[in-house]
Amino acid sequence: MNEGLNGGGRPGSVAGVPSVVHSADARSARLAVSLSGTNLARAGDYNQRTVLQAIRLAGETTRVELANLTGLTAPTIANITGRLTDLRLIKLVGRRQGARGQPALRLSIDPDGAFAIGLNIDRDHMSLALVDLAGATRAVVRREVAFALPEEVVAFAGEQLDGLLRAGRADRARVLGVGVALPDDLGRIPIPHRPAGYERWDGVDVGALVRRALPWPIHVDNDAAAAALGEAQQRTGSGGQNFFYLLISAGLGGGPVIDGTYFRGATLRSGEIGLMPDASVARAGAVVQDTVSLSALRARFEAAGRAGTGAELLADDPACRGIVDGWIADAAASLAAPLVAVNCLLDPAAILIGGRLPLALVERLAAALNARLDGYRLPSRAPIAAASTAEDGAVIGAAMLPFLDHVLPSDAILIQAGRRD
Repeated sequence: MNEGLNGGGRPGSVAGVPSVVHSADARSARLAVSLSGTNLARAGDYNQRTVLQAIRLAGETTRVELANLTGLTAPTIANITGRLTDLRLIKLVGRRQGARGQPALRLSIDPDGAFAIGLNIDRDHMSLALVDLAGATRAVVRREVAFALPEEVVAFAGEQLDGLLRAGRADRARVLGVGVALPDDLGRIPIPHRPAGYERWDGVDVGALVRRALPWPIHVDNDAAAAALGEAQQRTGSGGQNFFYLLISAGLGGGPVIDGTYFRGATLRSGEIGLMPDASVARAGAVVQDTVSLSALRARFEAAGRAGTGAELLADDPACRGIVDGWIADAAASLAAPLVAVNCLLDPAAILIGGRLPLALVERLAAALNARLDGYRLPSRAPIAAASTAEDGAVIGAAMLPFLDHVLPSDAILIQAGRRD
């Protein structure tokens, strides 16, 4: 960040930025498992990102408070806040009156200082979001479409871009990048009604595809990981930085966040709760997402001669209520054993449910799961609740990826890759 918002060129521009895709692998690097060192430039960049994040979380603060919070010296804080002001990432918002002496300058994030775009690709849905530096969602565009092919995604993004920027009052030159969130194995996992030819997704270079419509650096991640990382940016305190995320979409994903970092596992496939065997179902080979997913819920509506649209999911008539009630009971039964394992193995502070299930149903499912898990003798049990950005979690999380890679602190910023001779 010390050479401009995108690592090169003038602040806020994409000039000089190589056409690369920022990977989940690089994003997940942690100091605890690395012998890599660092250098002064990386340490300075990390300190600058840390100060920026401290200002974001505080809302408004002073240089004295930043020094106390970060442990950095007053001159260092003065230099960093001066650079952040020059980059238009923070602004002065007046003075705070004290008991005596010169009133302290108050600092806050400049929401218009940087923007990021999120793109969520799912088997039944596409969405595009614009998020500002303060973390506010400026605009969201959604389209329900079954099994969109790559060219349809490019067309959607290209058609919606100008309107999204206008609706969000965003300066195109201040866009840091585009985050793309999509399920792993998009074209391979069996989902009801998957058409022939949808496996084309398995051979697609997602970064190159999206850049055809959105000409910024591309940051690609799994949809559950993106949603969980976005959620972590909304939560503060040690308890808020340790949780397990459930993403209910066309399928079911999940992921552990430990100390604010998404833990990915040895092959970057942690959190695959949807593919765990479902002990509550007698059918051989049944997995949890066969029951706990929007696809599975809609299949129940279709079997009853209903469309299973968003309106019907919340309809107040006996038939629809009966379908939803049965699904919630079965979903709680399917998730019980996996969530017992999550509690016993990870001991999270919370289990959060996001995705595109309507919030009212998320809350009902959370209540059913809390009641069910109360019946188990566990050493500790995390409360289950709706995520803060439940219904748009994946696309908002996608929009947070450029911020995480460019301006917010992480272990990966400090790691200096070793040479291989």
